Order: sequence, then structure tokens, then C-alpha cells
Amino acid sequence: MTNLLGKRSLVQEAAALRAGTDDPVDAVHRTCDRIDAVDPEVRAFVPEEGRRTRLVEAARQAAAGVRDPAGRPALHGVPVGIKDIVRVDGLPTRAGSALPPEVLGGPQATVVDRLRAAGALIAGKTVTAEFAVTAPGPTRNPHNPAHTPGGSSSGSAAAVAAGMVPLAIGTQTVGSMIRPAAYCGVVGFKPGYGRIPVDGVIPNAASFDTLGCYATDVAGVALAASVLVDGWRPEAAAGSGPRPVLGVPAGPYLERADDAALRAFEEQQELLRTAGYTVHEVPVMDDFEQIVEQLFTMNRYEVARAHRDWFARFGDRYRRQTTAAIQEGRTIGDAAYEAARVRRRAFRARLAADRAAAGVDLWIVPSATGPAPADLTTTGTSIMCLPWSNAGLPSISLPAGRAADGLPLGLQLIGGSGTDEELLHGAAGIEQVLNGEARKTDVPNGGAGNGDAAGDGARDGGSGRDGGSGRRDGGGRNDGGGRHEDGRPGPVRAG
Repeated sequence: MTNLLGKRSLVQEAAALRAGTDDPVDAVHRTCDRIDAVDPEVRAFVPEEGRRTRLVEAARQAAAGVRDPAGRPALHGVPVGIKDIVRVDGLPTRAGSALPPEVLGGPQATVVDRLRAAGALIAGKTVTAEFAVTAPGPTRNPHNPAHTPGGSSSGSAAAVAAGMVPLAIGTQTVGSMIRPAAYCGVVGFKPGYGRIPVDGVIPNAASFDTLGCYATDVAGVALAASVLVDGWRPEAAAGSGPRPVLGVPAGPYLERADDAALRAFEEQQELLRTAGYTVHEVPVMDDFEQIVEQLFTMNRYEVARAHRDWFARFGDRYRRQTTAAIQEGRTIGDAAYEAARVRRRAFRARLAADRAAAGVDLWIVPSATGPAPADLTTTGTSIMCLPWSNAGLPSISLPAGRAADGLPLGLQLIGGSGTDEELLHGAAGIEQVLNGEARKTDVPNGGAGNGDAAGDGARDGGSGRDGGSGRRDGGGRNDGGGRHEDGRPGPVRAG
């Protein structure tokens, strides 16, 4: 039986391809062989007739185009998976939907322009939940195919976890980058809102939508970020600044994680303290339920308007969860939307002030409420990502051990507004601790960096452990008792 898990180092593969010790055509054949071997079960890629032929031709052109290794771009010959809400010239965009691809077509996304300019080869489209909301695609978790890989960037995370590609592109509105990274045991990086242009990407909610990337380690996402992110500051990402001060956001938000996630989180904190990190507990977000409502007021309003024309023509082709999200958004008026925007600005300012007052550089939290649910009808809950997406802050999920059932867990790190580079620098050190590679040194701790600002959001749900006010739905699945997927009372909604 084929092992569904694989690990391909983006940094190592890119270096070998640039140096000429590896060949783009060989890299393509390895990629296609791996897709042929494992994707019939994992189903991370959208099926494509003639994938190998297309890629071999692109690889030959890449190999012939730049003969001198010194002139080869950063991602020369590297195969990349692209989430199927991102438009790519020569490949149809279906967005996990039954709508005609020609209706969803348009100019190629800037993020793909940048990948191709950096020498990358587009391995294909990866599966997404329908329109990046919550109706799952067919992708399975490579760690256990009976479990969800998360969503909505399910195919991209699973493709990296299964060793099909060393790099894949996803998007996040609330938790669609970070949660799949945790569930699939890979590194997922969501930059701050607006730092990668989203033109050419089918919108979910424009105030929140953010492009990001998956790789097997922090060095891999840092390499990709250097190509993709506007105004990238390489000296900050690779610098030797002080060890970041870490903050744990105590209160009702953290209580949404389940017991297994919280036990692991306590162990992760102890590892970091032992390695010399300062970890502060900071009471924040005592109005978390109101923050959830504010985000989804904005999110659903924007989803409904993004799909107004398509839904009018093809409404009968939309899946139940997406239809519910659109219909909910139609009930939200302009005044309620504007009021939610005002509340979000106040939340951002308050969160930034709390962070600065506590002297925190990076927040640390569980990436998800627990391990991937054994349920392919859900993508899990995005609640652990929600406030940080609402504030538009850069975040990253690192593999951080396993639950009792053997499935991966993730640790989420969140930086301040505009500090993506510092976040990745700090994440590299924390990754070493989590991997058991770091030793305590005398590097002093830093203080709070820049303040927080910006935005992101689309509901996959939210819920966790019994915090004394009633058992929640346990990881985003509806418990049959009439809760939303975000944990609020009422009929089930999508997003």
C-alpha cells in the first residue's frame, strides 16, 4: 500500500534546480508520478487531461530559457499547486462549483504572474470548498483519509502533506489557510491583509480575502513569500533580532479549543519557556461572541454581493452551504454592515493596544480547536483563526505534535500589522523548539513590535470544550442541537 504522506523541501528542490544538479523535466516527472500514485485516494488536485504533457513542455522551456545557473530565478522549475479560485492562463477555473468555467474566467491572477516570473511551473489546480465557503470538496486528509483535510484550501494543504508538490497556494478569509495546515501537518503562512494582490482571485469576502502558501517548513514559506509579498524586507525575515516575547490570549476565545488542543498547547508553552522564551498570559477579547457576530455580518454581506449576478443566473447549481451563506447575506442591510465595519475598526485598535501594553511581539494559540474531525461532510471550525483574520494580521501554523489519535496538531503564531517578515523570523526559531532542535541561549527577549491592523473572514465554524457555559459543538460539526458552525445558537449556516 502506498504511503500517502511525503515531504518535499521547497528550499532544497529550488536550490538544486537553480544550480543545475536537478532538472525541471525530472522534477515534473517526479511530481506527476507522485500525483498518479497517491491522488486517486487523496484527491487534492482537480483532474486534468494531459497534465504531464503540459508540464514537460513547460519544463523544457524553462530548462532552455536560462542556461546560466547564476541567472535562474528563485523558483526555477519548481512545481506549484494553485487553489482553484485563483485564475491561471490555460487552465479552467471552477472554484469547486458546478457553474460553467467560462462564466468564472478572467485575467490571470497577479500571484500566478509572480510565480511564473520566478520560474515556477503550475502543477495544476488544487481542490477548494465551493467558492471557498464551506461545502467540502472531495479531498481527504493524507494522515487518515477518513478525516477532513480542513478547508477551504483543502487540496493545497493535502498536496504538500502528500509530497505531490513542495509549494502550494491557498487563500484565507477566516481560517482557510491555517486550519488545513494544522490538520494536514504542514506549515501554512497567511500574510497580512493586502500584502499579496488578490486580483484574479474569485472573491469570498473582499474585506478579508488573503492569499497564502503552504510548504513543509518555515524556510519554504519564507522563500515563497520573498517572491509573492509586496514590499518584502529580506533583512527582517533573515535577521538576528531578539527572541520575540510571546502572548497567550486568555479568556473566552481560548476556551473554544477542545481539551486535547489545550493540553498540547500547555505543553508547547512549557517547551518554549524551557528554551528561554518569555510567555505572558494576557486577558483579551472578553466580548468574543460579539466579535464573531461582527465578522460574519460583514462576511455574509460581502459574500451575497460577490455572488449576486452568478447566483441570479445559476442559483440552482450552488450547494446547500453556499446557498445558505448567500441567503443570509441578503438579509443584512447597509446600515448593519457599516456598523460592523465600525466595530471592527474599534476591535483592531483595542487588540493592538492590548498587545503593546503587554509587551507582546507574537501571539501564540492553537491553530484549530483540535485534530481533524473524522467527518468528510465538514471542513472543521475556523474559530481559532477568526479574531486574527478579523484584524488582518499575518499568521502562520507550525506542526506541533500529535493528538492521541495520531493526527497532527498545529501551533498558530500571529504578528502585528506589517510585521510578516518578523513573524517568519520568529517562527523559524519556534519551529526549532517544536522539532526538538533548539538549545536555550542567552539571546535577550524583545518587546512589542508594531501595532495591529487590517482584515479577513469566512465561516467554517467554531467550537470547543466545555467552558462552564454549556458544551459547544466540538470542532465545528453541527451537533444536531441547532447550532451554527461557528457555535452560535440557531439553524446551521455555511461559510
